[in-house]
Amino acid sequence: MVSSVITLPETARRRRLREGRPRTGRRHTAVAWAFMIPFGAVFLLYTAVPIVVSLATSFTDMHSADLQHPFSVDFVGLENYLNVFADPQFLRSVGNTLIFVVVGVPLTMAIGLTLALALNSGIRRGRAVFRGFFYAPVVTNIVSVALIWQYAFNQNGTVNEVLANLGFAGPNWLGDVHLAMPIVILLGIWRNFGTAMLLFLAGLQAVPDDVHEAASIDGAGAWRRLWSITLPLLMPTTLLISVLLSVFYLQVFDEPYLLTNGGPLGSTQSIALYTYNQFGFGNFGISSAASYILLILVATVSILQFRLLRPRS
Repeated sequence: MVSSVITLPETARRRRLREGRPRTGRRHTAVAWAFMIPFGAVFLLYTAVPIVVSLATSFTDMHSADLQHPFSVDFVGLENYLNVFADPQFLRSVGNTLIFVVVGVPLTMAIGLTLALALNSGIRRGRAVFRGFFYAPVVTNIVSVALIWQYAFNQNGTVNEVLANLGFAGPNWLGDVHLAMPIVILLGIWRNFGTAMLLFLAGLQAVPDDVHEAASIDGAGAWRRLWSITLPLLMPTTLLISVLLSVFYLQVFDEPYLLTNGGPLGSTQSIALYTYNQFGFGNFGISSAASYILLILVATVSILQFRLLRPRS
């Protein structure tokens, strides 16, 4: 009798809780949708719809003259993609972009790793100050920086004035087809080494000190510990930085546009800048096709890096 008295109220309470769960679940679902709808609307309006429209445009002959009569645009299939690959300017922009990646990514990573190692072990006091100083280029306005670099590397700029004081005749850095590319790459490295440094520093601080201490006791020197312990343990961080920098340099736009506008003679024009110029010329179909070729290139390079650099179990 006592057992039944105790059990019945408990059973009723559980029944009430069970009956209230669907109602509570529906309330939580409604709240979740209320938070998601604004983001979903913005994503749909400014991302999803433009992606679909640009993809459809890449298969048409749409030009700026067709804006008044958009329904007169003809479907041309893969013709825009074939025309892009047949354009010498695009092929040169592909070569320039690959130079950005092949030269810019390793140098940026090397500088970032060197600074991270110095901040992690060699510098004890003022580490936060140095970290902020080296990271400052990442958050500095690129337009103002590009104007300073234009003035510095102008034929009558600061760099040539210094060279003249040393007895050397300075070249036209940004007007020479052989010198403009290194200057643009140098600006890209200056702008991005802070990101690589910060990520490498985070990876170094995650490496256990016990491993280095044990290797030091066994007689391993600093270089041996770096090569056999630090770099292998940094492989996930290295993969992340490599992918991020590769994506940046494949889509590089600000540096060549602001410094040289792709010149001289297209020697610094990237794929992104080529796409922008084609859009400015009113070749919307060509511009859309070039942008999707760039997307495929970025995806391909990222997948290859994940396959080649991912840690082996």
